[in-house]
Amino acid sequence: MYAINFYSDLYLDILRTNRKSVTVRLGDKSVKYHSGEIVWITTGQRFGRRQKLYSAIIDRVEVKTIAELSPREVERENPEFRSPDDIASLLSRIYGEKISTGHMVSVIHFSPIDE
Repeated sequence: MYAINFYSDLYLDILRTNRKSVTVRLGDKSVKYHSGEIVWITTGQRFGRRQKLYSAIIDRVEVKTIAELSPREVERENPEFRSPDDIASLLSRIYGEKISTGHMVSVIHFSPIDE
C-alpha cells in the first residue's frame, strides 16, 4: 500500500477538515499512483515519523503542466490558492528549486474512505 504524505505545517488542518481533495506533485507519478487504488493519507516530515490521518481512494491521476491546472484543481490543492502561480511557488518551496508554470506535474484526485 502506498501513502501520500503531506507536511504537517502546511496541510494538517485542511486535510482534517476534508478541504483538500487534490495533490499536485512534481513530475509524472502516473506509474506510481492509479485510479481506484487505496492509499494512506499521512502527515509528517520526509524520512521522519508520520501520522496516518485516514485511508483514501485515488479517483484520478492526470499529468499536465502547472499552467494547465484548472481553477478547481488549484483550489482543491489549497483553498487559499487562486492561480497556477501559487502552485509553482509552493512547489519551489517544497522542492528547493525554481519551479515554473511550464513544469510537468501529476494531479492526484482523492476521496477519503470512512472507516
